[in-house]
Amino acid sequence: MADDRKWALITGATGGLGSAFGLALARRGYNLVLTARNTDLLEAMAAELRSHGGEVVVEVADLAGPDACLRLKQALDARGLFIEALVANAGYGVQGRFVSRSRDAELGMIDVNVRALTDLSHVFGSAMAEHGGGHILLVASTAAYQPVPGYAVYAASKAYVLAFGHALHRELARRKVAVTVTCPGPTETPFWERAGHRLNPMASAVLMTPEAVVEASLKALYAGRPSVVPGAANKLITLSTHLFPRSLLAWGASYFMSNAK
Repeated sequence: MADDRKWALITGATGGLGSAFGLALARRGYNLVLTARNTDLLEAMAAELRSHGGEVVVEVADLAGPDACLRLKQALDARGLFIEALVANAGYGVQGRFVSRSRDAELGMIDVNVRALTDLSHVFGSAMAEHGGGHILLVASTAAYQPVPGYAVYAASKAYVLAFGHALHRELARRKVAVTVTCPGPTETPFWERAGHRLNPMASAVLMTPEAVVEASLKALYAGRPSVVPGAANKLITLSTHLFPRSLLAWGASYFMSNAK
């Protein structure tokens, strides 16, 4: 192992995007810290990534738990690891009408998508600022640009990530910490199965691979861009959100994100 390898932390590391981020960063010469809830999946992924020559550390964590992000930071401090790149990828969405779903299910999305991402950015971003630099990639969604009936809380949580990330990009630039928000559209990951969603033909037509999303996201991060929307079709969709009232955007998003028949 090369002594000068930097360390990257990937949350939600066992999902489709998480796995792709792990491979892309390993190829870029990083040592990796992988975190998620499933020990077996993490260990299997770590074994595969070690073949690229770097170290891979597994830290099992449920980021929805109280102080989970702080405990993760403390565990890595105890190992003597400084995280130069944070990929805040952990997050999920569940399709359904807001009042028909359980209170715990809706609040759980906020715990992971908003609170944990904010906490991770604080504990690791503070260390980067003190150290003199680093990189933070926050994973949002094209849903951040519009209200999405059926994904009301999910879309709102990603709108938070987009606004939060743009603010951090400005705040931390003078501390040499690059912050970028990536906003993927529909991507070939287990997200849809977990959400209980069967993509209709219109959404399926713009489906991207995790690898394509990851490459566009990392390219934007290392170019110092505040945000990126991977994929030409997704860029057009998000640009169109500036042209129409929210009521019309909500109608369009409801149609676009409806289940396949």
